[in-house]
Amino acid sequence: MGGAVRAGRRARRDARLPRHLPHPARDRIQDPGARFDGAGALAGPRADTRADRTGPPVSQIYDNPIGHWVVVVVAMTLLLFVVLTATAYTVWFERVALGRIQRRPGPNRVGPFGLLQLAADGIKLAFKESFVPEKTDKVLYVLAPTIAVGAAFLAWAVIPIGLWGNAQYWIADVNVGILLVFAVSSLNVYAIVIGGYSSNNKYSLLGGLRSAAQLISYEMALGLSLVPTFMIVGSLRLRDIAEYTVHWGPYTGPIPLILLTPIGFVIYIIAAVAETNRAPFDLPEAEQELIGGFLTEYSGLKFVMYYLAEYVNMITVSALAALLFFGGWYLWVIPPVFAFLIKVILFLFLYIWLRGTFPRLRYDMLMRLGWKGLLPLAVANVVVTAIILVAVQG
Repeated sequence: MGGAVRAGRRARRDARLPRHLPHPARDRIQDPGARFDGAGALAGPRADTRADRTGPPVSQIYDNPIGHWVVVVVAMTLLLFVVLTATAYTVWFERVALGRIQRRPGPNRVGPFGLLQLAADGIKLAFKESFVPEKTDKVLYVLAPTIAVGAAFLAWAVIPIGLWGNAQYWIADVNVGILLVFAVSSLNVYAIVIGGYSSNNKYSLLGGLRSAAQLISYEMALGLSLVPTFMIVGSLRLRDIAEYTVHWGPYTGPIPLILLTPIGFVIYIIAAVAETNRAPFDLPEAEQELIGGFLTEYSGLKFVMYYLAEYVNMITVSALAALLFFGGWYLWVIPPVFAFLIKVILFLFLYIWLRGTFPRLRYDMLMRLGWKGLLPLAVANVVVTAIILVAVQG
């Protein structure tokens, strides 16, 4: 009697298991003659049948050329959705923060706390007339904003977001990831120059030329500001840089690289703001001087693409600052992905605070700061870091 009761309990327990998974106990009840190997898995003809029902493992799907591209497309789609959502809320956050800085309410009419204001603006811009000015190069005029937004999103293919258990939240772990990010981001200057040239407008052309001179001037200082970090870590892989932490004991936690290269961090922040054409370095689209700069002749969805690229570049620079100087996704007991998001949000607030606090520089002051200020300081920082490393490492 007791044996029958126990058998009934086992049958009810195994019946609750998913039918598509092999289970030795259930298989013994359903087929007492089934054979099992030492690990408890089915052996013999029934094992092949069960394997056919469960399908190939994920590794085989990924090794298949078609399956590989399916995985890549799905990952890129998810990343695109995440970055677009982050961009939308960055715009909302900037408008609210600037409203508080300037002692005004900011967007608070569309949706709760104004959260749907971006949706309303997007619908408005989508239905605005998108015309092409006369006597313009129409191919280049349409291609320029496409290059801008494409380069902005492509940089996120190699930026690691964090770890969650065994899951790794990035698409590609490239051993020269930071160089790839810089190479892709530098395409933005072509988009701005082409857009200004193809608009057949003198203000647009001046804005494009200003942008080219500004990006070239500050790109060297930006790259040199990161050289001490590469020298200390010994790698160009973004994951290696994020995981490089110095421990001073069990209670101090990870020590970020900003404490080892503080001058490089200051140079990086100033040069990054100039590279993204944000205030107080937004000379290429200075309204008082150039009406709208290279954006003067753009409207509708083409304007949205430039606008979107600017904010995606802001998020990219903030993510790189978190990875290169603040330990990436490491923040004591906070889960990795949330720790990374917190650091990125703090850098985005720094962007917004600079816009709401400092006035726009004159163009000659901007060039003087880049060539006579940041560039010599970055070179000196590299030399001093090299001397210290040689002295410490012997």
